[in-house]
Amino acid sequence: MFLDANSQTLLRRFSESRRKHPLSDKEVGLREAIDRESELLEPLSLLANLNIDTSEMSLHQLRDIIKARLATDGASSMTLQFQSFGFKNGIATDADLVFDARCLPNPYWDSSLRSLTGLSPEVAHFLDSQEEVQKMLSDIQGFLESWLPSFESNNRSYMTVAIGCTGGQHRSVYLSEKLGEIFTPRFESVQIRHRELD
Repeated sequence: MFLDANSQTLLRRFSESRRKHPLSDKEVGLREAIDRESELLEPLSLLANLNIDTSEMSLHQLRDIIKARLATDGASSMTLQFQSFGFKNGIATDADLVFDARCLPNPYWDSSLRSLTGLSPEVAHFLDSQEEVQKMLSDIQGFLESWLPSFESNNRSYMTVAIGCTGGQHRSVYLSEKLGEIFTPRFESVQIRHRELD
């Protein structure tokens, strides 16, 4: 794939970005450098299977063209990560969406569950039986089903959905696991990360 643009567009882009062209110096001006670059790259452009003139394209248009020309199938290309975390250790700073599960019933207050995590069947059974937990799970699922396609169609390649509870041990872990199970069949790449357990 070879991307190109006309000289006038390249001049404008370099002027707007205020970056120095790698072939320009005290003796070679920007226009001359662009012309020289074109000469040097011509053999490469002839070897390319796909040549795209970006002169009149926005970044989003270019992305759409590349995706349309290079996509091999209709599968989702966006990687979706569910990340549990504990608010007491700070919010997940790399998250695109954050949901707060601290209002849900907390297994921590059951002494038989305190030392376990949301990965254990006992904690999962406890949270499965809580109406509020299932309502939040359903609401988050509905929100993501409504909005993830919009993020994906806007050329997002990676999306991190963070679920937080107080310590990041029980509720957030459980919800992240459940959401991962729900969305794994719908996305090519689904990851689950438990920040406090890692």
